[in-house]
Amino acid sequence: MRVDYKLIIRNIFLNVMGALVYAIAVRAFLISNDLGEGGVTGLMTIFYYCFKIPTWLTNCVLNTIILILGWKLLDKKTVYYTLLTIFSISAWLHVVDRIHFELHDPLVAALAGGTLMGIAMGLIFKGHGTIAGSTVLAAILNKYFGFKTGYAMLIFDYAVAIPSLVVIGFENMLLTLVELYASAVVLNKILAWGVDQKALLITGEFPQTLGTDLTQLYGGKITELAGDTGVQLYYVCATSKYVNALNKIKQLAPAAYVVVSDVRSSYGRDVLRLL
Repeated sequence: MRVDYKLIIRNIFLNVMGALVYAIAVRAFLISNDLGEGGVTGLMTIFYYCFKIPTWLTNCVLNTIILILGWKLLDKKTVYYTLLTIFSISAWLHVVDRIHFELHDPLVAALAGGTLMGIAMGLIFKGHGTIAGSTVLAAILNKYFGFKTGYAMLIFDYAVAIPSLVVIGFENMLLTLVELYASAVVLNKILAWGVDQKALLITGEFPQTLGTDLTQLYGGKITELAGDTGVQLYYVCATSKYVNALNKIKQLAPAAYVVVSDVRSSYGRDVLRLL
């Protein structure tokens, strides 16, 4: 089996850079403004606030334990990249330890931290890794049950973030929930970027060449569906192309009826993608 070294280098780069952004989000925005987090990162901040345990140490120990527990449930390639990410995060946390952004408006800190966290996890996930903790659990739910990764993480993260009010106070706990939601939204956007698709179901009167015209102009895949009411076309294309496709359908088949829906997953030719 041929090894794709370019892909390996790309994935390593994405995981290391994602770990850097993650460390900056935790150290510069969350801890500097007394905010919490979810999952293992939330425990990491709580241990730091209560016992001054270094964040890099908590990250390394707890995430390694969780990764060992999830070893059999994850693809081995994902496990190796995750190990790289865990140790990269710990290293970056040690490097950026003196970076602080104490903002006057804690809401800005929560939104900035959440955005960076979403970007960081998006880069890591694009590099076929995870940050262990709740992301291992989220990856398992995504792989086996089709949960959106960002929202699956949100469930586990809230389980730690909400009880953290005992340590960081009620107001900062609410801001932490805002940060977690911002992170989940950004993460889902990044994971969908470049792979999100639209499905167009075309019924009614249309020329026989419509399917060929659409695929030649805008790419995608077309399937003819035969039914009692006649032939229907099921056309899947990139989200960036579907408006142009709708306009072309209106031009070529003004009497056609079109139903547009989001594509949640695609499977075929060794490709499986759940968003």
